Amino acid sequence: MTTKLSVEDYFHQIRNIYSDAGQAHIAEGQVAYMKNNFDFFGIKAPVWATLLRAFFKENGVFAGENLKEFARMCFSEPQRELHYLAIEMCQKAVKNESEDFIYFLEELILSKSWWDSVDWLAKLVAGHFERFPHQIRPITEGWLASKNMWLQRTAITFQRYYKGKTDSEMLFEYVKKMAHSKQFFIQKGSGWALREYAKINPQAVLNFVKTNDLPPLTRREAVRLIR
Repeated sequence: MTTKLSVEDYFHQIRNIYSDAGQAHIAEGQVAYMKNNFDFFGIKAPVWATLLRAFFKENGVFAGENLKEFARMCFSEPQRELHYLAIEMCQKAVKNESEDFIYFLEELILSKSWWDSVDWLAKLVAGHFERFPHQIRPITEGWLASKNMWLQRTAITFQRYYKGKTDSEMLFEYVKKMAHSKQFFIQKGSGWALREYAKINPQAVLNFVKTNDLPPLTRREAVRLIR
């Protein structure tokens, strides 16, 4: 259901709901957990998810340019719950957006980036690429070459949702390309992506780990579930 509210009215209504539901003692713990990178209203995930479902059901969601305007408005605010709100709405809309939507997802990956938002957005990227597979190589190769660790991490990790449809050749190629990185989030993300594929093809991952010079963190994460 599309909404009849203006972007601004919609935003202020849900923001007020979040503000009223926030609890300072919860916010304090959330800020600490996120290394003081973001402010929080102080709403635990099950609570804001329930609030959001009810608001979406009553008021609908945006699409197209209105969705982009709304998401940018959310990300302009300091509270992390509003960033999650933007991603949640994008998740509802992504299956109906055009192939150019990948550039907006890229914009969000680069907006107030941290592992929580970036890894959630990687799921949306995965869904988008399922609809537009011809974009995968051009976009992800550009991300690897971008020198931005969050785009690089997404290029490596988005396939974790593909299970048996994983392009293992591309996965191994990208992990090898980034094996020189000293960034924790790249090393961890590479190991995570390999570990997910190991659930499908553990021997292929073992062979890859044994025959390539990978960071110790990546290596440990890759084989952690292999017996």
